[in-house]
Amino acid sequence: MKLIRFGQAGQERPGIIDASGQRRDCSAIAVDFDRVFFDAGGIERLAKLSATEIAAMPIVAKEVRWGAPIARPGKVVCIGLNYADHAAESGMAVPTEPVVFLKASNTVVGPYDDVLIPRLAQKTDWEVELGVIIGRTARYLPSLESTAAHIAGYCISNDVSERAFQLERGGQWTKGKSCDTFNPLGPWLLTSNEVADVNNLAMTLHVNGARKQNGSTKTMVFNPAFVVHYLSQFMTLEAGDVITTGTPPGVGLGQKPPQFLKAGDVMELTITGLGAQRQTCRDA
Repeated sequence: MKLIRFGQAGQERPGIIDASGQRRDCSAIAVDFDRVFFDAGGIERLAKLSATEIAAMPIVAKEVRWGAPIARPGKVVCIGLNYADHAAESGMAVPTEPVVFLKASNTVVGPYDDVLIPRLAQKTDWEVELGVIIGRTARYLPSLESTAAHIAGYCISNDVSERAFQLERGGQWTKGKSCDTFNPLGPWLLTSNEVADVNNLAMTLHVNGARKQNGSTKTMVFNPAFVVHYLSQFMTLEAGDVITTGTPPGVGLGQKPPQFLKAGDVMELTITGLGAQRQTCRDA
């Protein structure tokens, strides 16, 4: 099932995509796709809807904005240097344990919203990533196998980063990752039961039509099941939380010479089965 949200920023409503690809408004069934929805078994309820019930849902007009497929999460947990070839282009060692940092939850925006280049920015960069959505509160999970019941699904995440803030202003990654609009999500959340092999999804990112990233989740150092299990030993993952799992090579910092985003640039991202994003950069 593909879960979506739509409407003006701050006023989004939940929906699904039907078998024909049409967006449908399911707000009569779900208030929003948030922690309460996931914890209460909301995905299971939606999965039981008949084709007739889905066809009776209001159609969402094509011109209506796409929001992020989940409501503002409690937290966004990020995994750094999770592709060996990206670590190499960054001049850093492949980690022996996941590198963990947080990204502010208010960075989450829709998949086609503008990305704002921050004031004082010098090196704003792109990163296509697989987003993991927690569907059930996870704490001290006992095994890798147990993680499956705690993952609602997957989506595209653009982990936009301001490298000067991240690497040159005191060594704190969070402040280079948490600027407004720095985490477009979507266009949809694909429930985990419909992802055949999350460890083998092709990923691309283009800037102004030129391909910059061309990777696959199969080259992750730590796959999603490992990451969810690992994080649950250190923190409680709540339903609706987002985990961004790292990026393949081809980021702007790794270009020769380095290339960074500026106002007017257009980013386009894809991951197999998870749709496509497109953002235009604007000055904040």
